[in-house]
This record gives sequence, C-alpha cells and structure tokens, in this order.
Amino acid sequence: MHEKTMTFSVHEDKEREMRQILTEVYDALKQKGYNPINQIVGYILSEDPTYITTYNNARSLIRRIDRDELLQVMVKYYLTA
Repeated sequence: MHEKTMTFSVHEDKEREMRQILTEVYDALKQKGYNPINQIVGYILSEDPTYITTYNNARSLIRRIDRDELLQVMVKYYLTA
C-alpha cells in the first residue's frame, strides 16, 4: 500500500475561517436590519466593535479576525478574481 503525504496550508485554513466568520457576522447584521457591508467596512476602518451587533455572538466572532490579515486576503481575492 502506497501512502501519500498529505499537505495542508494553515493559510488556507485561516482564510476559510475568516470567510466563515464574516458570513456569520454578515447574516447577523442583516437579520437585525443593518446594512452589513457598511457596518463591516466601518468596523474594519475604525476597529470600533460597536459597528457589529452582539446578536448571535457576531461581535465576539469578528474580533477573532486580525484586520491586517483580513485586508490582505481581501486585496488578494480582489486582484485574482
């Protein structure tokens, strides 16, 4: 039996986690009647957590994301899309 070495990327896992968190935060903001894009951008620019609702633990979730890493991923995605 031949076993192959499986490789994985911590960076890809981190990006996947950021996407999941942003999706959950987006959904929570939308459910509360906010404009999710405006609120998330406000948070990213200011790092003021009050832009994000506490509903469904969204504020705690968004604070788990490093803003600099998030911006890097967003720019990378934008330029490669």
